[in-house]
Amino acid sequence: MVTHLGVQSCHDLLKLELLATVQIPLRRVKTMRKALSEKNMLNSFLKEHAYRVSPISSRSSNLTIHPLRNIMNMLYVGNITIGTPPQEFQVVFDTGSSDLWVPSIFCNSPACYTYAIFNHLKSSTFRPTRRIFTIKYSSGWIKGAVAYDTVWIGDLVSIDQAFGLSVLADGFEGMPFDGILGLNYPNISVSGAIPIFDNLKNQGAISEPVFAFYLNKNKRGGSVVMFGGVDHRYYKGELNWVPLIQAGDWRVHMDSISMKKKVIACSGGCEALLYTGTSLIQGPSSLVDDIHKLIGTTPQGSKDSRGECYTTLKANSWSPSTETWILGDVFLRRYFSVFDRGNDRIGLAQAV
Repeated sequence: MVTHLGVQSCHDLLKLELLATVQIPLRRVKTMRKALSEKNMLNSFLKEHAYRVSPISSRSSNLTIHPLRNIMNMLYVGNITIGTPPQEFQVVFDTGSSDLWVPSIFCNSPACYTYAIFNHLKSSTFRPTRRIFTIKYSSGWIKGAVAYDTVWIGDLVSIDQAFGLSVLADGFEGMPFDGILGLNYPNISVSGAIPIFDNLKNQGAISEPVFAFYLNKNKRGGSVVMFGGVDHRYYKGELNWVPLIQAGDWRVHMDSISMKKKVIACSGGCEALLYTGTSLIQGPSSLVDDIHKLIGTTPQGSKDSRGECYTTLKANSWSPSTETWILGDVFLRRYFSVFDRGNDRIGLAQAV
């Protein structure tokens, strides 16, 4: 199946040949840090558009659908609760990592000052450990301790779930989320904890080892993450399945990247990581620079007749031996995406 998704943008279209032929716009956006640094605008936005979607998932015998909130097309967050009685947090559901963490009451970093923090003294089901961990992200890092407690994602409950309590953090100041909930494979876990999806599967909370995303564009509501199956109302046609290169990461083979029918990167094939924790498409620095030159801009953006223009392309902060691209939300929101742990594959279909 070949799918052509033509859309308007301030620049030419980038075509990534994964399973289908996909046209991805290099869109007019602000960088995450630039947009969120305009705190008056962000605070006004969050106040005006408070999270009115019910945090309680819709649940059938096979499927739990949990609402996500679109923050300026830059990230998607959803509510979870931890502890007994429950304490609520807004987290990013991230397929690029495997750990769940939220700020602790002992966190003294400026990044923690405006976030919801977990008070272990108020939870009767809390269980501490002496294990510490440090997680590095492209945007910053956190350090904390591993603990256990009851975690709810809507109607789904993970009993005695290991999670991180951050006590130090850097690079997350002003971000509109409290923590991160990782949905990658257990071997990716930095803290050594069993990821929440594995616990939900092992405890029989979900019937099938599958989760899926529908990410809305330009709308606050309507985006969802679902566990235990798929809802056919969110996509058109058939799901096209792409096998993982190897179980252990959401990594698939990509055939090429082309623009105006000319291959400009990934010639001869490369690897692609499908990660919901970033809004961008990230690739090798030299190739990203070449693409920016082709479209007449720079990583810092450029100006045209309609003002400043920023692309959704960014250079990787790491240099793997194999050419590797990260396909974030700008790619994934074109599709209904299914992450199938049972068969080590990813399914893609055109989103409604």
